[in-house]
Amino acid sequence: MGEQENAPLEIIARSLRRERDRAGLSLSELAKRAGVAKSTLSQLESATGNPSVETLWALGVALGVPFSTLVEPPAPRVHVVRSAELNTVRSERSPYATALLSTGRTGNRRDLYALELEPGPARYAEAHIPGTVEHVVLTAGRAEIGPQDAPVVLEPGDYLSFAGDEPHRYGALAPGTRAVLVMEHP
Repeated sequence: MGEQENAPLEIIARSLRRERDRAGLSLSELAKRAGVAKSTLSQLESATGNPSVETLWALGVALGVPFSTLVEPPAPRVHVVRSAELNTVRSERSPYATALLSTGRTGNRRDLYALELEPGPARYAEAHIPGTVEHVVLTAGRAEIGPQDAPVVLEPGDYLSFAGDEPHRYGALAPGTRAVLVMEHP
C-alpha cells in the first residue's frame, strides 16, 4: 500500500490513540463502551484495520468526540501569518481595514491578554489543559514565541498560533515588545 493510500489510516490511528489517552481509557474499556472487538480497535490504532463509518461513529460516541475528530488531518502544530502576507479588506467609507487571522472553534472559551515583554530570560510555560491553543499578534518590538522545541521569531503585525497544551516560551528580542495573546480553551 502506498504512502498516499495509507495516510487516512495513519490519521485515524493517531486520532484514536490521542483521544483514548485524553479520555484515560484502556483499549479494552474503549472497545467495550463502543461495542467493538478489542482486536478491531487494536488494528485501527496500529493503522492496519479497515474501519467502517459505523465503527468510527461508535468510537467517537464512546470517546465523546465528533466523527470528524477521528478522520480529519491534524492542524499544523504552529500556524504563522506574516503581516506582509495579510489578505486585508478595506472599507470604502472610513479609514478601516480588517484581516482574518484565525477562525474560532465552536464551544471554546477565549481569554484575551495584553503582553509586555523585555529582553532577558524567556518566560517558559508548562503545558496548559489539553486542547488549549494560543494565538499571538505581535504589536511592537520583536520576539521569539512558540513551542519550546520550535519557537518562531515574530515582527510587528505577525500572527502565530500554536498548541498551548505543550511546553512553550515567550522571549523578547527587542525592548518595548508588546503582543496580544488569545488563549483558546476547550
